[in-house]
Amino acid sequence: MVENFVSYMFRTISIIGFAVTFVGITAHCTAFTHGKGQQWRPINVLKKLVHLFTLLFIERKLNLTKVVRKLVYLVLLIHFVILAVTGFYPRLVLGKQISGYWLMLHVTFAPVFTVCLAVLAVMWAHTFRFNSSDWALLRHTLQRIIQRFTGLKTGAESLRRNFHFGQKTLFWSIILLALLLILSIVLAMFPLFDTNQQKLLLEAHRYTALVFVLVAAIHTYLVVRTQMKKYRQI
Repeated sequence: MVENFVSYMFRTISIIGFAVTFVGITAHCTAFTHGKGQQWRPINVLKKLVHLFTLLFIERKLNLTKVVRKLVYLVLLIHFVILAVTGFYPRLVLGKQISGYWLMLHVTFAPVFTVCLAVLAVMWAHTFRFNSSDWALLRHTLQRIIQRFTGLKTGAESLRRNFHFGQKTLFWSIILLALLLILSIVLAMFPLFDTNQQKLLLEAHRYTALVFVLVAAIHTYLVVRTQMKKYRQI
């Protein structure tokens, strides 16, 4: 009875999480497009889809480091999709625990995903490092929040530059969630805990995976949007 309730709660929370994330990304993308004075014409949508597809290609002008980074990212993306499908499809669609071929696929692709994520974390750490501009943006945001709720003037100045603070925060959140994701399932494999504690670790793994997928989806959207912005400036 308790296990059915726990499974039902996870399924409900997951569906709500995926729905809210999808609606949020769609609304943000729509607002961003209309904010630029563009219209949803079929030809514009087709151009965007074609450009998104071309982002998967390796450009000739890229150096060796960038080529390796993009290849690792593509491999990571493929494994991410496979792990997300094999991990959530049985629970959300079939309404049962992950087992059989779903579990075999999940376990097979997980190590490759872990290695690729570690490599990409090292290669992207410098790109997504926080700098003085990010801290200035954070300080400015906190000052505006204090001013809004207290009415006190904090001397906050308007910041117009885009510091990609959201992408950086999401990137390091992904790394932290990945560590928790790996640690929770690895600890559950060793006879260090009793049955109830192992079940708790598995539940922690599921919920961490849910947050990880949602955060990764938002981060991917922001990265793609940044690439699209660069494309329009060419």
